[in-house]
Amino acid sequence: MAKNGTARAARKQLADVPQQLAALASMSVPQLAEKYQELYGEPTRSRNRDYLKKRLAFRIQELAEGGLSTRAVARIAELGDTLPESWRMRQAEVEKKPAGLLPAVPDGRDARLPPPGTVLTRVYRGTELRVTVREGSFEYEGTLHRSLSSIAKLVTGTAWNGFTFFGLKAGSSEAVKS
Repeated sequence: MAKNGTARAARKQLADVPQQLAALASMSVPQLAEKYQELYGEPTRSRNRDYLKKRLAFRIQELAEGGLSTRAVARIAELGDTLPESWRMRQAEVEKKPAGLLPAVPDGRDARLPPPGTVLTRVYRGTELRVTVREGSFEYEGTLHRSLSSIAKLVTGTAWNGFTFFGLKAGSSEAVKS
């Protein structure tokens, strides 16, 4: 019942929906995050301005006009079983995986990293890059680096996710040579 009371109070507060939606356009990302906290009751993990504006616009309209009907929610649940198998499998993986945790091997290292001593190779613009995995660091051209991302940035001149750049995924060893 408290949830319904909160929604009713929010509907009264958001009586002027067009004005609320227009205000989103001039808000900074921290202001949008604060508004998100206010409307959803939990902090956002996103710092993407457009995403936050869309989510907030939806929530403002939902509170003012009401959400999906129980019939629509039931229909969505019913149709969920007809999704392509790859989508259902992806959703099942997301549900099994605890949010925000990186996979780890027993010694606490990231599971995407091969064991120390492994040499990662990648050809970039015709040059073969060789990075040796060390305990807590990475060696590239005789210099130790704290992350694969710093090596990728050094090589390319732009910010890269190091795991992506070197083709590392959980349980994958495509870019790895010992």
